[in-house]
Formats: sequence, C-alpha cells, structure tokens
Amino acid sequence: MADQSEQQQSKKDENNNEIEPAEKKSRRRFIIIAVVILLVLIAGLFYWHSTYSEDTDDAQVDGDLYQVSSRITGQVIKVYVEDNQKVEAGAPIADIDPKDYQVALEQAQATLASSQAAYLQADVNVPITNVSSRTDISTSGSAVLSAQAAIAQAQKQAQAASARVDQAKANAVKSRLDVERYTPLVQKDVISKQQYDAAVATDAGNTAAVLDAQATLLAQQAAVSQADEKLAQARSTASQSRSNGPQLVRVQQALANSQLARVKEAQAQVDQATLNLSYAHITAPVTGIVSKKNVVVGANLSIGQDLLTIVPLTNLWVTANFKETQLDKMKSGQNVTIKVDALGGRKFSGKVTQIGGATGSKLSLFPPENATGNYVKVVQRIPVRIDFTNLQQEDGDYALRPGFSVTPEVAVK
Repeated sequence: MADQSEQQQSKKDENNNEIEPAEKKSRRRFIIIAVVILLVLIAGLFYWHSTYSEDTDDAQVDGDLYQVSSRITGQVIKVYVEDNQKVEAGAPIADIDPKDYQVALEQAQATLASSQAAYLQADVNVPITNVSSRTDISTSGSAVLSAQAAIAQAQKQAQAASARVDQAKANAVKSRLDVERYTPLVQKDVISKQQYDAAVATDAGNTAAVLDAQATLLAQQAAVSQADEKLAQARSTASQSRSNGPQLVRVQQALANSQLARVKEAQAQVDQATLNLSYAHITAPVTGIVSKKNVVVGANLSIGQDLLTIVPLTNLWVTANFKETQLDKMKSGQNVTIKVDALGGRKFSGKVTQIGGATGSKLSLFPPENATGNYVKVVQRIPVRIDFTNLQQEDGDYALRPGFSVTPEVAVK
C-alpha cells in the first residue's frame, strides 16, 4: 500500500511538472503579445502624431500692450485707477484740468459765430448785387435810347431854326429893298412919310428877327452838341454796366466764398478745441489690467507722456516658433489645440492665421553671416501666428495673460 501510494504521488508530481511549464509558456506568450501590441500602439500613436499633427513648446500668448499717454498738456486733477486693477474699455483713468481748454472752446465758438454772420451778409449781397447790376445795365440801355431820341429831336429843332433864319433873312432882304425903293419916292413926296416910316420899321423888325432866328439856331445847334455828349456818356455808362456788372457779381461771390472758407476754418478750430477738451478726460482704450502706472494727482503732463500700460484680456493670440522641418504641411486655417502650462494644462481651441515671412534669427538684431568656412547647419524656427477661435467662451474667467507659455498642436491633416 505504501508503495502504491508512492507510485501515485510520483505520477502526480510528474503531471504537475508537465503542467507548470505549459502555464509558464502561456504566460510568457501573453506578456510578449501584450508588449508587442503596446509597442505597435506606441509606434502607431507616434506615427499618427508625427503624420497628422505638429506641436512645439516654443510658444507663448501674445497681445497688444496699450500704452496710454496724454494727448494734451496740463495738470492732473484726478486719477481713477491703481496698478494691477482691471478696467473696462471706456472706463475713466485720469482727468486733466479742463479750464484752459474750455476757454479756448468758447473763444473758437465766438469766432465761428462772427464768421457765420459775415458769411450770411456776404451771401445775401450776392443776389442783391446781381439784381442791381442787371438794373444798371437795363437803365443805362434806356438812357442811351433816350439820348438818341433827344439828339433826333434837337436836330429837328435845329433844322426848324435854320429854316426860320432863312425866312427871316428873306423878309429882311425884302424889307430893305422896300426901304431903298421908298426913299426916293418919299423925297419926291410920291408916297407919304407914314408909309416910308412903316417900311423902315418893318425893315428894322425883320433885321432883328434875323438876329433872333440866328440866336435860336445857335441854341439849337448847341442843344444838338449837348445831346451828342449825353449820348456818348450814356453809351459809356451802358458799356461799363455791361462789363462791370458781372465782375461785381463775381467779386461779391468771391467775397462770400472767402467768408465761407473762414466759417469752415472757424468750425475746424471749434472741432479742435472740442477734441482738446475731450482729451482732458482720459479713458481706457480696451479692457485689461493696469500695469506700470506712473501718473499721480498734481503731475504736469506733456503731449505724448506715458501714463500707464493696459494689458489686454481679450485681444490675444499665440506666437509659436515651429521648426522649419515642421512647416511642410502647415497652412493657414488649420485647427489647433492649445495647452496652457500656467493653467494646469487647460486647453483652448484656435487656428493657424499666418506663417511668418522670415526666421527668427534672420529678424534678429545681428542676423548670422554664413559665408565662413566653419558653417554648421542649424534647424531654424519660423514664427506662426495662431488665433483663438472661441476665446470668450473658453476663457470666460479671463485667466489668459500675455507671456504665458503654451504648447500648440496643429492638425496638419
């Protein structure tokens, strides 16, 4: 029985020894397969990552730092902000004493009112001058016609006076002949003394009539000359009216235009004074954090003097310096996942906007000169701009700051 038991035990030990190597082989095979699968997955992940995406740890958040400066001179009378204070766009920062600029504005407004009144007067005179010149032209034309009619009338009257002179001379000649015939007859008492005296009186009257007719003729001839002078004067006046009338209108129009230019100049001075007055109240151009504040109450500011810097919280982007070997498949519009180190690896979404025009070393203050015998090829880096696509929703707590280190991953396929 003991021998049989030993034989059975020996058979069991042999069976166990046969089972143990099989289990060990199976376990070893499983481990090998698992390691191979893991290596394949790692290789596949590396291949996928290197083929379908590109990343770099040489990247940071960028933003426009706004230097708030004074646009006018003056003394600060109030400051509203402190360092590291968050301000909204349009929030007050400081006030400059506005009294001088208020006075300048009132003076400019007074000058504008005076210029507008002068322009109104000059502009009203334009149609008045136009009507007046037309009236002068019409009146001078009528004067010419009247002078011409007066000459014609004077000439007719002179002709009538000349005819009366001829008639008076004829009567005088007849009466003189009558006296000459009556003289011997009265001496011989053929005719009465009374008839002779009547003939002598008639002759004297006719002689006087000749003189009167000649004087009237001279007067009528003088009237003709005077009418000629008036016609010449009327024609000269009419010519001047036709020539000077439009010129006077243009002169008045030019004066109105000059006054209008002065109105515009005065309006520009009012606008400038209004702007200067508004510059006395300095406000934040964007929403951000106040930094480098160096303005205090009582300080006398000059134009362009820096007051503080505002670090923006919304208008941000990422500048990533990728190696030149990573840019083969990179282009604008590709989606980017941005991991921020300072926020515990918090991720943001973005897209490639621009690929830089030159390498960082080429844009440095002292670019490298490779025309030497000991040249060593170095992989260069190109700055790539990445814009956030949904910053307001992903950064609702305004946690991002310019200068944060990030790791962007660009999906190149």
